[in-house]
Amino acid sequence: MPRAQRITPFLWFDDQAEAAANFYVSVFPNSRITQVSRYTGAGHEVHGRPAGSVMVVAFELDGQRFTALNGGPHFKFDEAVSFVIDCETQAEVDHYWDRLSAGGDPKAQQCGWLKDRYGLSWQVVPRVLVELLSDSDANKAGRVMQAMLKMKKLEVEPLRRAYADN
Repeated sequence: MPRAQRITPFLWFDDQAEAAANFYVSVFPNSRITQVSRYTGAGHEVHGRPAGSVMVVAFELDGQRFTALNGGPHFKFDEAVSFVIDCETQAEVDHYWDRLSAGGDPKAQQCGWLKDRYGLSWQVVPRVLVELLSDSDANKAGRVMQAMLKMKKLEVEPLRRAYADN
């Protein structure tokens, strides 16, 4: 019998956990909200949240479990942690890039990285990039790296052209 997912990313939001989870579920296929827990009056002196407000949202993105907490403004996301989306096609890259970057920080877009409207960092990566950068020919891999460094959203055909140039 397959083992359940052992490690679940836990995301701390100020008060947008439910909105963020609903947004992410709308972006990825095979995704759903699995549970919503609410604050009670107990511990109000510690958490300061109104009874009945959303505390934790459990959700799945394409089968991967996540947990989002409305924990207050004490912690913010930064680029030290990001989620990589492995994309088979340019159409997939375009879909995830367009949806996740909408409302995010345009200054945080570089080399396939973006920051979404909630401040979470994502890397939207076409699978072919890893293949091209892993080539044993250092010149080919170097040209691909140079092309990638000029991009915000990664584009497959320019990366392939850089690889093929002599």
